Amino acid sequence: MPVYSMTGYACVHSSYPESDAGEKVTTSAPAGARWRLAMELRSVNSRFLDLTFKFPEEFRPFEAAARDMLQKRLHRGKMELRAQLEYSRNDAGVRAEAPDAAALQQLVRIQDQVLAWFPKAAPLSVAQVLEVAGSCAPVLAPDALQDWLLRCLHLLVDRLQAARQTEGEQLAQGLQARAQQLRQLCIQAQPLIPQLIAQQRQRFLEKWQEALEQAALGNVAAETANDRALAEAAAFALRIDVAEELDRMQAHLQTIETLLSQGGELGKRLDFLMQELHREANTFGSKSASLQTSHIGIDMKVLIEQMREQVQNIE
Repeated sequence: MPVYSMTGYACVHSSYPESDAGEKVTTSAPAGARWRLAMELRSVNSRFLDLTFKFPEEFRPFEAAARDMLQKRLHRGKMELRAQLEYSRNDAGVRAEAPDAAALQQLVRIQDQVLAWFPKAAPLSVAQVLEVAGSCAPVLAPDALQDWLLRCLHLLVDRLQAARQTEGEQLAQGLQARAQQLRQLCIQAQPLIPQLIAQQRQRFLEKWQEALEQAALGNVAAETANDRALAEAAAFALRIDVAEELDRMQAHLQTIETLLSQGGELGKRLDFLMQELHREANTFGSKSASLQTSHIGIDMKVLIEQMREQVQNIE
């Protein structure tokens, strides 16, 4: 399965009665007249699926159907769906055609209402009637309008998913490259572990010798010297265990590479693994006993932070 980004953009332009797919749709609109629909869908990263609709009034009754369709096809991201609906008559000869009876009746009612308030207003001329009534949009059947909307919305989601897949592949490649760099840092740190252990052992022996000398001089009680030696021994045991952090980090990296190869919805799992990697890198840095391992720990944190920012955009 592909890896999808949560950021993307797509747009669709369609006309009715002829759709983008070339399907003929029966309508009462005159020849040359078209309903024109422009839709765009924007998506940014979000923990959940957050849908916002900005529809014209004609599409308000179909918002629930559109939401249901989007929830079935999309899973995460903050989405904004915009739609603009216009009616136009492009052909010059169309204006000479007789308007339908319903448009004329509506125009008469409107004129009567205006004349009731403004008795001295001039009545409409024939040219004005043809211009106004001819530009009136016919009423579309709700079923046809919903079908048109959903067909365009499916096409819009297809384009959005294609854009999100392209960006998702780029994010996956970036994550894999950084995971490989992080793995190389772990490999660089592995040979340094014996040196770290030797350094910590030497420090422990120095502290132990110091405690024995203080006890011999009578400056410190034997029991106090013993407690101090035990505390140093416990600290030594904690400080030398760096290999475990490196092993766990490489295990997490292997899991990340496996998830990226499988694809699908993996953003939340990757985010959890980023937290685990960050925890291991922090522990490694706190146990660092040399300048070289400190630099490696810093480089690890930089790579993990870069990976975390990329993971925030993966679905």
